[in-house]
Amino acid sequence: MSDERDKSPRRAMCAAVLTLEAIAVALSVPVMIGISDIRPAVALPVGLGVALACLLVAGMLRRESGYTVGHVLQVAAIALGVLAPLMYFLGAIFALLWGTAYGLGRKIERERAAAFAEYDQNQAS
Repeated sequence: MSDERDKSPRRAMCAAVLTLEAIAVALSVPVMIGISDIRPAVALPVGLGVALACLLVAGMLRRESGYTVGHVLQVAAIALGVLAPLMYFLGAIFALLWGTAYGLGRKIERERAAAFAEYDQNQAS
């Protein structure tokens, strides 16, 4: 039963959002080059750098500091709109998804902790 208590819905949902965001940001690199006329020497390191950061942070979500970096990444994804204006919209969508996953995950964690505490109290009685 301790395995069930250790699972974090917030971590799972936020990691999923970051993974999907990494794919979307990586796929935006050709758009930056082709449509927005950004030089490949700029678009590749910036776009792929943000995508790689999303994947790395998805693995860092075991610690609370990973979520802080995740919040910063959402700002970075929106800031990519400077290079490709469509990223303002796409970055905002992912920031909304991130915020929803984070908030809902915290709520579920609190409710699960309360349920497990009540269960433990009932078992002890």
